[in-house]
Amino acid sequence: FYDRQRTFSNSHCQNPSNTLRKKSKMKLAIFTLLAGSAVAFTSTPLKTNFKSATELNMAVLPSKLAYKPCISLKDLPPPGFATSGVAGGLAICIAVDPKGAVYALGDKCPPVNQPLSFGKVNADGTIEDPVLGTKFSLKTGQVVGTWCPSGIGKILGGLFEPSGVPTFPVRKSGQNIDVQVDINAKANFESSYWSGVLDAQGKADGKYY
Repeated sequence: FYDRQRTFSNSHCQNPSNTLRKKSKMKLAIFTLLAGSAVAFTSTPLKTNFKSATELNMAVLPSKLAYKPCISLKDLPPPGFATSGVAGGLAICIAVDPKGAVYALGDKCPPVNQPLSFGKVNADGTIEDPVLGTKFSLKTGQVVGTWCPSGIGKILGGLFEPSGVPTFPVRKSGQNIDVQVDINAKANFESSYWSGVLDAQGKADGKYY
């Protein structure tokens, strides 16, 4: 296995000024969306022990780890920045720390899933949620410091338990940055989703109750 982080040449990195402009626009859009929908998170979800027949009988594929291309080497961001990619159907955040080490994490910030790849990569080994301010360890994905400390995060954060993001081994392979993922994770998620849709309409085998 390869380490979760690698140090690569900066000659392939994106232009930092273009990256900053794009992230500033996206951060504003995300903040506006969160501010407008904050009320939706104030109600307590209904808890139930009910499980549908299709959920109980759904076959789950075993975990299968493999390295998959995520981004091209020319799209690798400069030190202190991050970018998004897809590996094995999973959304991945590729982050480069100020020393040039490369990390791969899940690209969904809890609790409301805004892109982690728009966050700031810090010298203390963390990447910071661009809207709610939570810092996540680049090595472990765990929360570092205060959960949701900034702005609207102080409202939303109190409604959810602190949670981290997944991390993945990463390596350079030719002209690509590869990430090791469970290649059956996407299929299992989609199987669960579509079984739920079918079960809501009838039975997943095409019959009705």
